[in-house]
Amino acid sequence: MNETSHGAGMRRRPGARTRRGLGALLLVVAAGMLGCGGGESGSETKTGTDDTGAKTSSTSTEKSGPIRIGVTLLTVQHAFYQELRSGLQEAAAPLGYELFITTGEFDPARQANQIDEFIVQRVDAIVVCPCDSRSVGASIVAANDAKIPVFTADIASTSGLGTVVSHIASDNRAGGRQAAELMARALSEKGQVAILTHPTVASVTDRVAGFKERLADFPGIEIVAELSAEGKRDKAVSVMEDLLQSHPQIDGVFGINDDSALGALAAIEAAGKVGRIKIVGYDATPEARERIADGAIFGDVIQSPKKIGELTIQAIQTLLDGGTPPAVIPVEVGVFTAES
Repeated sequence: MNETSHGAGMRRRPGARTRRGLGALLLVVAAGMLGCGGGESGSETKTGTDDTGAKTSSTSTEKSGPIRIGVTLLTVQHAFYQELRSGLQEAAAPLGYELFITTGEFDPARQANQIDEFIVQRVDAIVVCPCDSRSVGASIVAANDAKIPVFTADIASTSGLGTVVSHIASDNRAGGRQAAELMARALSEKGQVAILTHPTVASVTDRVAGFKERLADFPGIEIVAELSAEGKRDKAVSVMEDLLQSHPQIDGVFGINDDSALGALAAIEAAGKVGRIKIVGYDATPEARERIADGAIFGDVIQSPKKIGELTIQAIQTLLDGGTPPAVIPVEVGVFTAES
């Protein structure tokens, strides 16, 4: 779970604001980002509507335009984050909030620069899906010092630094346990398993911990390898190719997201071992569901990224209305199999 301290500090909204710098940051038209399958690396977008009377913090003494929220995602290459982005946008629009959405594309330094820019522009809140759960702490502290509330979505900070108002995410430890149960079913409770992980991301470490906890209840299943594929499909292909050489008798693979699972599947297909090696993924994206339906993947843990986005905006609204949102807002997970 999130190891960062939490709080609900309020701040006064600034008076006249300069928008010139933020306009320079956000040169890419929103439609351009939404129209491409997975987005472009580093693409940035602004969404929202004109002021519709959205409420501000109870300590505000003046109004100077719509609420502005800076968002920095882990990536827009994954279907999961495309859905999370949509959830943010759909929840923000009726409130008149302006979203300034950027993407770190797995680069912590790039993400830190984006947060710095949000601070310079005095946005009303910052939403972070950290590229690195430990190194993000310095940026959270900087936002705290500027009296800008920080929310984390999907991925928590584990830095122990700074104050996060709310962390909104799937219950990933429970999801990891469900993934282990799927694997046990797929293998009839016996076999050798590998994990394709991404250890710098807290949501992944939570789901891997849950997976190991539950798998311990099945002594006939042994974890023989745990390797980082960084949550990327192309990396998962190469990691799985190496695993097939080093562990030719492997029976199952747990991919910590669907890009990892689908990358592993590509290598397994090339080796002619589809069906013999069981795959369990995480996210239940449309592409993964198709491969589950045709039997190539055994099953997936279902996340609700759009719901995570919606609940994040709701938490921000609660804070700006003078309330105190929960420190942790969990989102339920489920399972998807061919029988679902």
